Amino acid sequence: MATMNRRSLLLGATGIAGIAAIGAVLRLPGLAFGQEGSPVPGTFEVTHTDEEWLKILGQDAFDIMRRQGTEYPGTSALLNEHREGIFACAGCDLPLFDSSTKFESGTGWPSFWQPLDNAVAVNTDTSLGMVRDEVHCRRCGGHLGHVFNDGPAPTGLRYCMDGLALKFVPKTT
Repeated sequence: MATMNRRSLLLGATGIAGIAAIGAVLRLPGLAFGQEGSPVPGTFEVTHTDEEWLKILGQDAFDIMRRQGTEYPGTSALLNEHREGIFACAGCDLPLFDSSTKFESGTGWPSFWQPLDNAVAVNTDTSLGMVRDEVHCRRCGGHLGHVFNDGPAPTGLRYCMDGLALKFVPKTT
């Protein structure tokens, strides 16, 4: 019986250590994961050092926008934002999406069927062993999310954006 208790204790301690290690790797309880990437390549109008970006954005938004991470599905405060207004870049305040193009995709991330003119750029993303179209702010290069061909009319596109990469600016009357 003592051997069984000791074994149970060791297994339990190992399980707790494993959970703690996963939390450290994923930065739980943070909202972002997958922050091992690098900044979007290119030259942009708005630039800062990593230290400056971290101060401007905070750790979770930095991991998303500057390291091409993502946020856990269903965690964005902007997911249920339905007021009239503009969704702007969290890094440089460039207006990106009008609220009239937002729709409920059921994916767990804020989704839009069209960006504003001259707001975003798209790169091919081959990370995770698949080919996707990565969307970034055309002014600061901040990673915003991805665009897919399964959206509603009139464009048939789904701009699946990380809420931490966006700021909502309500329409003023």
